[in-house]
Parts: sequence; C-alpha cells; structure tokens
Amino acid sequence: MRHYEIVFMVHPDQSEQVPAMIERYTGVITEDGGKVHRLEDWGRRHLAYPINKIHKAHYVLMNVECSQAAMDELTHNFRFNDAIIRDLILRRDEAVTDMSPMKAAESREDRRSGGEDRPRRSADSDSRQKSESQDEEE
Repeated sequence: MRHYEIVFMVHPDQSEQVPAMIERYTGVITEDGGKVHRLEDWGRRHLAYPINKIHKAHYVLMNVECSQAAMDELTHNFRFNDAIIRDLILRRDEAVTDMSPMKAAESREDRRSGGEDRPRRSADSDSRQKSESQDEEE
C-alpha cells in the first residue's frame, strides 16, 4: 500500500457536514485495509484568492496509507461532492505522523497568547499607578 497526503477544502456553508465527510472518507480507507496516520481539521480559513466568489473555506488534512482502489474511490467522491471546492492528493514515500507546520504554528500562537484570560491593564491604570507612587515618595 502507498502513503498519501490529502488536503481538501469544503464550502464554508457546508462546514457542519465536515465531520460526516471525514467519517465517510476514513471509512472508505479503513474498509479497504488502509490506515489514517494523521487527521487534522484546520477549520475555516481565508483563501489567498476567491474561488467561485468564495473567500473562505474549511480545510482538512489527512495522511493515509491505502490501496489504489481506495484512492480511486476517494478521488471519485471528491469529484462528485459539490461541497468540496478543491482537493490535493500527494503521494508520499513514508507515513507522516507528526504535527503539520500549519498546526504547529497554531499551537505556538495559542501558547504565546496564553494570558488572554486575565484582564489587561489599560494605559490609564498605568499612569495612575505612576502618579500614586510619586505621591507616596513626596
């Protein structure tokens, strides 16, 4: 069996159907004896350029190991599903299981912005604190 990397973009109006699509496509792969090594739902993202007057799409990344028959069925399903705007299938030499660069950058941003839940000080409170400390010194 060969290894593939699959990215498909779903119409933003059909985002609620993405989990069912993922389930259907992983079912096609596993029924044929294949494996899903990595599955990432990147969510709704802004497109670099409009496609059919659509500016956003829901992205899904899959790294799979499957037979040619399963891949033919997947491409057939992608072609005739109107909710899928674009798809890209790349053949890989080996299974990829680590986090994608897109997901890694997203997790770094989450860690960096970890202090969002605590209240931020405004510029007014900073100036008040400075004036209070100056008053205490006098």
